[in-house]
Amino acid sequence: MKRTILSAALVLLTTAGFACTNLIVGKKASVDGSVICTYNCDGFGFASPLTYNTPGRHAEGELIQLRGWGGGNNDRFIKQVPYTFGVVGLMNENQVSIVETTWDGRQELRNPEGYFDYFTLMNITLQRVTTAREAIACIHNLVQEYGYGSTGESFAICDKNEAWIMEIIGKGKGNKGAIWIAMRVPDDCICAYANSSRIQKFPQAKKADKKLGFCVADEGNCMYCADIITFAREKGYYDGPDADFSFREAYGPMDFGTIRYCEARVWSFFRHHYDTAVIDSYLPYINGDMSQIDHLPLWIKPDKPVSVRDIMNDMRDHYEGTALDMTADVSAGPWASPYRNQPVNFEAADGTQMFRERPIGCQQSGMTMVCQMRDWLPDAVGGVTYFNMDDASMVAYVPVYCGINRIPDPFRRENNSMNEFSTESAFWMNNFVANMVYPRYSAMIGDLKEAQKELEDFYAKDQEEVEKMVSGLTPSGRTDYLTGKTIAYTDMMMKRWDKLAKLLIVKYNDQSIRPSQNGEILSGRPGPGFQRPTPPAYSPVFIDAIKAETGNRYLRHDAILPNR
Repeated sequence: MKRTILSAALVLLTTAGFACTNLIVGKKASVDGSVICTYNCDGFGFASPLTYNTPGRHAEGELIQLRGWGGGNNDRFIKQVPYTFGVVGLMNENQVSIVETTWDGRQELRNPEGYFDYFTLMNITLQRVTTAREAIACIHNLVQEYGYGSTGESFAICDKNEAWIMEIIGKGKGNKGAIWIAMRVPDDCICAYANSSRIQKFPQAKKADKKLGFCVADEGNCMYCADIITFAREKGYYDGPDADFSFREAYGPMDFGTIRYCEARVWSFFRHHYDTAVIDSYLPYINGDMSQIDHLPLWIKPDKPVSVRDIMNDMRDHYEGTALDMTADVSAGPWASPYRNQPVNFEAADGTQMFRERPIGCQQSGMTMVCQMRDWLPDAVGGVTYFNMDDASMVAYVPVYCGINRIPDPFRRENNSMNEFSTESAFWMNNFVANMVYPRYSAMIGDLKEAQKELEDFYAKDQEEVEKMVSGLTPSGRTDYLTGKTIAYTDMMMKRWDKLAKLLIVKYNDQSIRPSQNGEILSGRPGPGFQRPTPPAYSPVFIDAIKAETGNRYLRHDAILPNR
């Protein structure tokens, strides 16, 4: 079905405060054979520290209490399994990662009686599986037995060999289980999710696998719940032939918000890795016109292999250099900022309904991660999560190995209170720097990027030595070594960000710029070679807008006077 959605009919997403993004890279699409997935976890008013679940054996009949979101859930217990794996963040010791974005979908399908919110479901699943395929089956079994309580969700589920995308939504109050579909991303392709359902038509099986309890099609590359179509018919979401069934149209239909606020981030990611003219042909769709094109490709084969560093930079995207460039008009202010205040939707004085862009990189991130899984290395070092807290554009990604047994102090929950600033908190040190840069972006961002690159260059170069070292260690020796390395990397980041914060306050004091070199202020006194602080330059677009708005108010009619 194709249709046109007018911007005058903007619908505010219930998740408009969130802009979570997952980027996914198959092993043959990466430069070194890695499988990669990412996560910006975005929403105002929270920090998202790094967590650790200890591996261990459990007694027969043991129950575990679920402590999900919201109150009233403390009486929910589920059966424990005989053995659980260690989990660091959102990657387990077997190099299985699960990341997510929320798309809500049909609100009536939320089941408040379901035991699992999506984040608890991710964590419990990671404790129980060794592969991505096992994770999909585990999710199915858990929601069948205990119920699913969240709204529409997309999971990127990856291991050291495969990348999968899974879309899931509840079945409404009183109904256990969930409606879901999972498709394997081709090894030579890249994919992305950003708060919208993206799977439409899919390969179909003749009947469900009796042993698994769900359908498996396309030689095992597509899996889905047995009632995915019949349930849609029962609810009145679909009445056409089975062969034409679209998961997205039935359970997560599109509107202008889901296209411009969500699909645009996927569009921009694809644009980095494919012929820009081809990707730009989707601009009418990104602008809300579905009359000719009503979807982006689910995945694409990149024009060249993608590296971890490429993906880190993609997580910092603000549509620079595109038709949606956030730095290129007067709303970017005097310092060409790619950041905008809330709300997403707003109203002009004459009643005109307006909106702001929602790029991948945004100020409300609680944390950001790039997960890398590698099948040619021992799991303990092959799985690494490049992690930090706050906006991806404003932080350096720190390597955190899946084989560690202790979280570095700056990433621990107890050191990241939302209500108290601390120089021991990664969240607050990153925010301290970021919130100096945001108001004077074009003036200050160069210093931040210099520090960011310095750290990430060092971490990347150091990996070869780390991988060489662990090859000769015992499993316990690897754990100790990698834990020490992760702690040292984090400490290095915290010290560099402390230095950066002190540089910024001195260098840009009182709206001027003092000269610096290699992160140090160039000192001196008036005399030969002395460099005075210089005023930063306004964005040319902003200057022209001021001229247009104020007419002759600021025009100079005298001779050019020297700066004072």
